[in-house]
Amino acid sequence: MAFNTYIDHTLLKANATVDDIKKLCAEAKEHHFYAVCVNSYYVALAESELMHTDVNIAAVIGFPLGATITKVKVYEAQQCIDEGANEIDMVLNIGLLKSGYYKIVEEEIKAIKKAIGKHVLKVIFENCYLTDEEKKIACQLSLNAGADFIKTSTGFGTGGATIEDIQLMKNEVKNAIQIKASGGIRDAETAKQYIDLGVSRIGTSSGITIVTSK
Repeated sequence: MAFNTYIDHTLLKANATVDDIKKLCAEAKEHHFYAVCVNSYYVALAESELMHTDVNIAAVIGFPLGATITKVKVYEAQQCIDEGANEIDMVLNIGLLKSGYYKIVEEEIKAIKKAIGKHVLKVIFENCYLTDEEKKIACQLSLNAGADFIKTSTGFGTGGATIEDIQLMKNEVKNAIQIKASGGIRDAETAKQYIDLGVSRIGTSSGITIVTSK
């Protein structure tokens, strides 16, 4: 299996340096990963490092808590696209979802999708904080808002992707929207399990381990 075409090669740690981002991009080029995933500040740097390659750039916004003001999320998303991002991974407002403010959550997703147009929008749920019912609601809100992907986790919560969550999300959306599994995926066996369940993308900082293991 060609794992590299599924992988968003990810570095989102607070202590990531400029040299670390350059190394991430070099690794993505070497292994032909689908994309790198970086914090918004580093989009311009990644764009300069990945110029004239087929590696995409995914930028996280409202990261990692999702509680940023909607206008700020929209502006951040627009800036990332302007600086070279192909995809936006937004954290939905977890607290508002859990409060039952579903219309506000949906409208925020819709506003960000409108702002980035044809570019890919992934909505991060942070499933470790949600009940199964809330996960299903988040799936429907994302569908209604026109998102392109739903995504399990930031990797900064109390838990990452699980088989059970991917099955729940897939059962809820069928093939109407793509799914990205992220958080705690560190080996090829686990990556294959998720891909076999129907995910289109794997978010991981262990991409090299995954593609080079036998």
